[in-house]
Amino acid sequence: MRGLRVTACGCPLVLLTTDMITKEALSVTIASYLDYNGLFLVDIEITKDNDITITIESSEGSVKVDDCIAIDKIVSTAFDRDVEDYSLTVSSAGLDQPFKVIGQYRKFNGEEVEVVVKQGGKVKGILGGVTEEGFEITTSKMVKKEGAKKKVQEDTVTPYTYEQIKSCKPVIKFK
Repeated sequence: MRGLRVTACGCPLVLLTTDMITKEALSVTIASYLDYNGLFLVDIEITKDNDITITIESSEGSVKVDDCIAIDKIVSTAFDRDVEDYSLTVSSAGLDQPFKVIGQYRKFNGEEVEVVVKQGGKVKGILGGVTEEGFEITTSKMVKKEGAKKKVQEDTVTPYTYEQIKSCKPVIKFK
């Protein structure tokens, strides 16, 4: 370890020395900033050419450009670009992209999502009951009950484990 510094937000910054940059080293380096600012890590990709992409998400609201800039500065402080020879991109998770981590499921709890099931088919419904093991999707349809004049809404709750699905992503609605 090279040492410990404090960032502008007062978060401790761990400086590491390695022969190459790893996902784990990057994750440790930005962890305090993410926690302090209500953000979480979605993914870190490192190509063989040392092109690094860090994807983050906000627990509430959206990721600010300032957050991406701050993480870039934290990583650049911890890992010397001249020594490590890397390029860095920091971005937020796109709304059109499938969820990768449980934090994304928690963020969109109560929102409409589209689930692609491994056994085939797509389901659109309201995400709920998010746990470490899985989640539930509530679907609604209008049905005519026997003897009733009007159709009534009938909700069906279906549980899924993460292993049962190919993907889950938010449904984007334009108003």
